[in-house]
Amino acid sequence: MPVTSALQAHSTLDQPIVHLMIVVLVIMSAILVLVTTLVIVASIRFRQRAGMPEPEQNFGNPKLEMTWTIVPFLLLVSIFVLTVITMAHSDPSKTTAAGDDLSPDLVVSGHQFWWEVQYPQAGFTTANEIHIPAGRRMLVRLIGADVIHDFWVPELSRKMDMIPGSPNEIWLLADHPGTYLGTCAEFCGDEHAWMRIRVIAQTSQEFEQWEQSQEQTPPPPTTPQAKHGEQLFRSMSCANCHAVSGVSSGRVGPDLTHLASRETLAAGRLGNNPVNLEAWIHDPSNFKPGSYMPNASLKPEDLSAMVAYLETLR
Repeated sequence: MPVTSALQAHSTLDQPIVHLMIVVLVIMSAILVLVTTLVIVASIRFRQRAGMPEPEQNFGNPKLEMTWTIVPFLLLVSIFVLTVITMAHSDPSKTTAAGDDLSPDLVVSGHQFWWEVQYPQAGFTTANEIHIPAGRRMLVRLIGADVIHDFWVPELSRKMDMIPGSPNEIWLLADHPGTYLGTCAEFCGDEHAWMRIRVIAQTSQEFEQWEQSQEQTPPPPTTPQAKHGEQLFRSMSCANCHAVSGVSSGRVGPDLTHLASRETLAAGRLGNNPVNLEAWIHDPSNFKPGSYMPNASLKPEDLSAMVAYLETLR
């Protein structure tokens, strides 16, 4: 699994944020060292000793007081100026030269506890994984579908709140191909910790191939077991909650049209393979106790058929 660090920038949009973070950490560390040193020196040098008279009383030192007022003020002004500069570099204007709003490349909606990812220009929807072309800046519209969420991919962009009824926008850019991990950074309920997102940056050719595959409707199952699984999917509440192109149009849970092509299940809780998929369908509360995925209560043979069908959705 890729390792994520807020101090590593893999995007020209994130580099100014990392630089500002390092500057602030250096300043704060220097202040901590200075204050700690002064406290230690003062506690040793001026501690009370036997036979010592009462210390000389000092009722003020204007020069010293002005110094410890002016220096922190200048530090705060410097950090403020650097912050404004960082904001301008990390979040460029979202308007054209003519002042018209740009249409978003992606629309990401935060749900309890998963991510809906729409590609409006291509006309398809996926979940929990964002594919982008490396080197191309993507405008992402962020929507809170139920409660307040917070979209954060530390190595690529700044954090941005997702407030119901008040969409926000953010630029997303990866300088190089790779997988970048993100999360919801605003506590949103029981399974907030397992509301993960993966941004997969690909070469332009790989992204185009992926996009074309997502636009296709998966072929119908061919084996008797998978056909039985599709019948179960249609007849149970699965079809009411989940969308599968050509089969169902549910919008309560993640779109499953190309489920088998994704790397994880349950917003990053499990790796995507038949064993984990079967375990997830059998007992979701064992992995995400606060999620809204119900226990399907399937017989073993029906459970295997359901998994066989879902594995055809590539």
